[in-house]
Amino acid sequence: MQVSPSLLSANFANLEGDMEWFNRSEADYLHLDVMDGVFVPNISFGFPVLKHVARICRKPLDVHLMIVQPEKFIQEVKALGAYYMNVHVEACTHLHRVLSQIREAGMHPAVTLNPSTPVCLLEDIIEDIDMVLLMSVNPGFGGQKFIPRTYDKIRQLRQLIDSRGCQTKIEIDGGVTLQNKHLLAEAGADVLVAGSAVFCAENPVQVIHELKNA
Repeated sequence: MQVSPSLLSANFANLEGDMEWFNRSEADYLHLDVMDGVFVPNISFGFPVLKHVARICRKPLDVHLMIVQPEKFIQEVKALGAYYMNVHVEACTHLHRVLSQIREAGMHPAVTLNPSTPVCLLEDIIEDIDMVLLMSVNPGFGGQKFIPRTYDKIRQLRQLIDSRGCQTKIEIDGGVTLQNKHLLAEAGADVLVAGSAVFCAENPVQVIHELKNA
């Protein structure tokens, strides 16, 4: 199992302190939630903060854009050195074009589905996606309760990926804990995004280790 802790739950008064233990942890990526207050009812952080984080983070960046017209920021995300650029299917009128532009920019294209968005919308494009993020809470705020219906969506998505012979990864974001990690793994998840479960823990490095061993 791979783990992508979400910076949204970090201590922004001491980002360098959080990055110090994060860099020596077993985390695979750093998950960056960019919110615009339009697509989701909250605003997180912008590119000035992300540029600072990118300079001190030694892990690949998993950039999740919860914004309208994410294609406008492909070059800015590329400049961060991002590994994944993740856009919402609900925010992209021409999803295939956006994913092609992301790949042409040298990043791995990823797509997010909100809790009410069905997996079947990816049937015609799954081969072009390197990772699918299933939101297991409604996007916009950290610390929310996991939506149990997500387990079925993971299984549906896993069946779609396997039936097409794709290498697409499944990422889960929202309410991920040490208590449900095994169920997520059994359903077919590959990457766990954890915010408060990691950054609010007494020993976040140990929590990351335990999540990886789901």
